[in-house]
Order: sequence, then C-alpha cells, then structure tokens
Amino acid sequence: MSLNDGEETTYEVYFKWGILMPRAGEAKLSFAATSDHAGAARYRMHFATTRFFDAIYKMRDTLDCYYAPDFSLLYAVKHSDEGGYSLTDELTFSYSGNRTVVRSHRYTPATTKIDTSLLSISGHVFDMFGVVFYLRTLDWNKLKTGDRVTCKVAIGRDLVHIACRYSGRTIIAREQRKYRTHRFTVEIYDKAFEQTHAATEIWISDDENHMPVKIRSKLKIGAAEIYCKSATNLKAPLKCVTDFNPAAVQK
Repeated sequence: MSLNDGEETTYEVYFKWGILMPRAGEAKLSFAATSDHAGAARYRMHFATTRFFDAIYKMRDTLDCYYAPDFSLLYAVKHSDEGGYSLTDELTFSYSGNRTVVRSHRYTPATTKIDTSLLSISGHVFDMFGVVFYLRTLDWNKLKTGDRVTCKVAIGRDLVHIACRYSGRTIIAREQRKYRTHRFTVEIYDKAFEQTHAATEIWISDDENHMPVKIRSKLKIGAAEIYCKSATNLKAPLKCVTDFNPAAVQK
C-alpha cells in the first residue's frame, strides 16, 4: 500500500492559455481512516480559487472517495460551489461478482437533476478522482511502456470508458527541483467507443509513496496544470526528488 494514514499534500493550480499561466488556486489532498463508513478510508480533495480568480469565477469544490480495505470504491461525493451555484454529485457503489451497480444522484438545494442507476458487468468503475487513487495502488514493477489500464468512470447518467496508458519513467523539473516520475496519459473514448483522445496526463513519484507530482488536464479553453507544493506524513521519504528540500517535504 503506497498511501499512509494521515498523508496530506498541497498543490498549486495554474491556468495555462497560450503564453499566460496565472496561478488559479490551491488544492489539498488527504488520505485517512474514517468512521463515516465502517472500516473505510477517505481520499479527499479540496480546491479553492485564488482571490484574483474569485473575482472572475469563484470555486470551492470538495471531493470525497470512501474505500473498503480491498480498495473497492464504496461512495464518492462532490460538493461544488461555483460562482454562487451549489451542486452535489453522489455515487454509491454496490458489487456482486463481476457486476457493479452505481447509483448516480445529482442535486442542488432546490431540485434533483439526476437520480439513476448505472450497471457495469465487468471491469473497474470509479469516479474521475478515483482514477488517480487507482493508479497509485498499481504494482508498477509489472508495467511496461505502452501498457494500457482500462476502467470506467461514472459521470451523471453515463459510464465513460477510459484507458490509462503507461508512458514509462520520466524526469520533470519544477522550481529548481527535479522529480523522477512515472507518467500516465488518460485517454477518454468517444460515444462510439472506437476512438480516444488524450484528456489528462499524470506524473506520479517514482518511489514508495506513488504520490501525484504533476497533473495536466485539457480544458475547453487552455489547460489546467497542477504541481505539488508540499507533503506531510508520507509513507516513506520522497526519494524521487533531486535537490531535496526537507522544509517543503517531510515524512
């Protein structure tokens, strides 16, 4: 298991549009045991825009994923407050053999937008945030460059097929530091499930922690880039870092 109970990481989020790349916000990820679901652990992300972006489009989003001890996803919920508009997305997972049933419930304080069930008869099913968690639990010693890990993501009324393509080891640089990482490209299938397009790239630390170091996601306009700023209570020292700074990264 690469995640440690009590792990917390902080990320800076940038909006990239051409040569412009302003800082858009800060995201915090945490992993810890919880009493909300018996025997479960919670993987949480909280995102808030900067004061500058608040004036343009204020966002306060919290995503929670609850996992059983075998890493099966039990429940995922996203609370969004974007520009004064509040929305909640709930996904409840149940399993029977190879079958996965997901109850998708989307609602505002005033009305229900979606309340339906999605059925998958094979393969892993997550929410989009859960894909990052899943990659962190893989045995990378068994992966070869070009390998594809497939799964499905529950979004609203749909199960979207995606593939995470392993691109091997690579080094990325950020603020006078270099990180040895494993790189994955997340490919999303179109509605006909015949073609894909690369939507997200994820760089994960090449050490025992399997910690996300950088994430780049394409947007309708530009892209979002996320960089690790600091980490505490990791499972092991962050040995993937060159020019190690113990003030920023602690065990």
